[in-house]
Amino acid sequence: MNFRQLDLNLLRVLVAIHRTGSVTLAGKSLALSQPATSNALARLRDYFEDELFVRAPTGLKPTRLCEQLAVDMHEQLLLMESMLVGRQEFDPVNSDVHWKISLSDLGEMMFLPKLAAALRVDAPHARLSNIAVNADQVTTALESRQIDLAVGILAPEHRGIRSELLFHERYMAVTSLDWKPPSGRAGKTLSLEQLRQSGFAVASPTATFHGSVEKMLTRMKLEERIVLRSRHFSAMPDIARQTDLIGIIPEMFVRELQSRQDLRVWDITDAPVYEVRMIWHKSTDNDSRHTWMRDLVCRLFQRFGKLPSKD
Repeated sequence: MNFRQLDLNLLRVLVAIHRTGSVTLAGKSLALSQPATSNALARLRDYFEDELFVRAPTGLKPTRLCEQLAVDMHEQLLLMESMLVGRQEFDPVNSDVHWKISLSDLGEMMFLPKLAAALRVDAPHARLSNIAVNADQVTTALESRQIDLAVGILAPEHRGIRSELLFHERYMAVTSLDWKPPSGRAGKTLSLEQLRQSGFAVASPTATFHGSVEKMLTRMKLEERIVLRSRHFSAMPDIARQTDLIGIIPEMFVRELQSRQDLRVWDITDAPVYEVRMIWHKSTDNDSRHTWMRDLVCRLFQRFGKLPSKD
């Protein structure tokens, strides 16, 4: 095995097949024909003297050697790309860069308008897409460059993932104006006993805020009181207004609703505090385009060290 005889372009094919599990899909991602991709795989098999991929019902599966090679190769290719592209000084005024981020539906409501407004002023030719990614797939999406960064209640533990705390968050309750606790005094905070006697409406988005509402209620042994599940936080205010259910929403959404006069807001006793983080892949650490975007996100949304208010 002579390294000098290896065409380094073949490594991109190896990584693409490993990522997609398909010769055809790998070729499309690299703008190669199916025969050219198959030929590249044949050359890789010959060089490494290993099948690299074997057929399975769900697609091509990597051999043990391929699994060892592909992960490290993918990371090194990303680092090389970042090193070459990131050395160029980023000019936001003239750049047509396309950033891809992952936000939950609530994150889209809370963050995207302000971020878009800033970009239209500072980087008017740039493009921005919110890519829906399940929370448990965010790391993979960052590694494959499907997304550039994600924001949410995320606790990255995977090698190569960076994160920065933006702010702390907690959940609060909203109800109709005429709703009253089933028992006890109607103060500013709902007690555990009052919560146990009530029904809840919760949102279960698939993206970056990931079931943290239900996790909180499960920890408080209130999961059986969940009556209604919605896919989007945006439905919670109207559900609370038109039913006798308690809507559970993050405090930052509550602050956006303060102008409404048709809802009552309650604190939740012993509600945990969560960290809302921005995460990205380390291969973009020194990429001037990405560092500019991350700095912008921090400038717009970071409230580091400030816990949610109890007002």
